[in-house]
Amino acid sequence: MIAADTSSWIAYLSGEAGEDARALDNALAEGQVCLPVPVLTELLSNPRLAEDVVQDLLELPLVEPTPGFWVRAGRLRAGVLKKGRRARLGDALIAQLCIDQGVKLISRDRDFRAFAEAGGLAILET
Repeated sequence: MIAADTSSWIAYLSGEAGEDARALDNALAEGQVCLPVPVLTELLSNPRLAEDVVQDLLELPLVEPTPGFWVRAGRLRAGVLKKGRRARLGDALIAQLCIDQGVKLISRDRDFRAFAEAGGLAILET
């Protein structure tokens, strides 16, 4: 299974070119995409998102928190911040969910590098 962050989903849904969009398209075709719940929340926050896209997103398997998640996510974010790196809360939640489930993350957002360095997040950057 593989997940994609919000920036990659937006690019994919907008028809933008890029390695992340191709990787997401391939993973979707193979039925290998799961969706971290913060990404789902961010995508559903778009009031112009077409209803058929909403329904497609809701059919994907979700990556949800397990016991101790919030502590692990907070410590992961603290570790990144301690190194003087950018660590948005949403990114920390997405990163920790992927780490917990052993899911690789497709991303065009370079901020996820810090979570890869600090917590072992596996990413496919573009």
